[in-house]
Amino acid sequence: MNENNMKNFRNPDAILDVYEKPEFAQGVLLSLQHMFAMFGSTVLVPILIGISPSIALLSSGVGTLVHMLCTRFKIPAYLGSSFAFVATMQALMKTDGYPAVAQGAIAAGLVYVVVSIIISQIGSAWVNKVLPPIVVGPIIIVIGLSLATTAANDAMLKNEKYDLTYFGIAIFTLVMTLIFQMCFKGFTSLVSIMLGIICGYLLSCALGIVDFSGVQKAAWFSLPALDVPGISYHFKWYPAAILAMAPISFVTMTEHMGHIMVLNSLTKRDFFKDPGLHRTMLGDGLSTIIAGFIGGPPTTSYGENIGVLAMTKVHSVYVLAGAAVCAIIFSFVGKLAAVIESIPMSVIGGISFLLFGTIASNGLKILVDNKIDFGEKRNMLIASVILVIGIGGAYLQLGNFQLTSVALSTIIGMILNWILPKQSASEKALEEKNKEKKEGKIYQ
Repeated sequence: MNENNMKNFRNPDAILDVYEKPEFAQGVLLSLQHMFAMFGSTVLVPILIGISPSIALLSSGVGTLVHMLCTRFKIPAYLGSSFAFVATMQALMKTDGYPAVAQGAIAAGLVYVVVSIIISQIGSAWVNKVLPPIVVGPIIIVIGLSLATTAANDAMLKNEKYDLTYFGIAIFTLVMTLIFQMCFKGFTSLVSIMLGIICGYLLSCALGIVDFSGVQKAAWFSLPALDVPGISYHFKWYPAAILAMAPISFVTMTEHMGHIMVLNSLTKRDFFKDPGLHRTMLGDGLSTIIAGFIGGPPTTSYGENIGVLAMTKVHSVYVLAGAAVCAIIFSFVGKLAAVIESIPMSVIGGISFLLFGTIASNGLKILVDNKIDFGEKRNMLIASVILVIGIGGAYLQLGNFQLTSVALSTIIGMILNWILPKQSASEKALEEKNKEKKEGKIYQ
């Protein structure tokens, strides 16, 4: 599909395609649904490393809009706080504080920018060669299912202990979402995820497990806690932080490409070609640089929001842009941010069962659509290794540098696709034997 055809193309499976605008009232609700989906993870990262959640909301909203500008508003992606850097950021916060984290985040973003420049020169044709459907499908399954444990823990655990009430709320949230999705039509079905979250939240309130103390303390208007180099603190070089965080960018790049592959499948487009992988990388890098300059954690594209896109079939970039604007507004409205922050993780876990599973199902869809033959030994071996390493949580640790299970399985999958022959020795022998039979050289 050339660029002109891409502009005129409409995905017949989409309720709202990439360039289509919803009505204003519907758009607001659809955008809020996306914000609810990403909120838990986006604010959890700053909580884990000890910075303000409001600044993470601001940086995610601004970063998403910057990403959209870089990609010419062609990709419906949302950028939130990245978990890949958490362990390193926690260590840096203990030794040097946020200034070191900021410098590491900016360095990580610059790596993206440099890589985007290189890709703009050499092109992205290599992507389809190193990431064929037999590699892409299992990787997308891994992206979804590697988050399954997180969803289950959120749904079941209260203070790291199993809680039946929490699990009941998660299942109730999931069931209500499925009811809204399957038993209703029109706009109610489109906002089924948000309605499910609201139902789960109301049940949590009725059962008395929602902590409203944060809402009571929060001001209606509060400026996010900005940490700007040279203003909030004196500038100082932190080479150890740069060396610790910059290499992690190569890990998140593989996850970034995985998410683009999922979006390609959902929207029936090739974003590697239009607007181009170099633009998606540039957008991700600039978003992380901005986050480092204003006091937030590094950002990355979010699987939660891709799950919402898959569930609702609403792929409009305007909806994702609206979610970014909502996040920016909520970062200044203390009460509203505190209400969302008070949503129990069991509610988020119940929704995540559906969202993460939907991502994995799209990986299966790629394998089916491309008619991948698992009777071929090569295909079976590549898929098997990717799935077990990725879903099993295997990772490579070298000092402070960690190659996550998603990144490791992606790299190993690409290597296997490169080195394994198209046929095994036994398959070749069988083919030769069948050929000889057909030619009449072997008589039975």
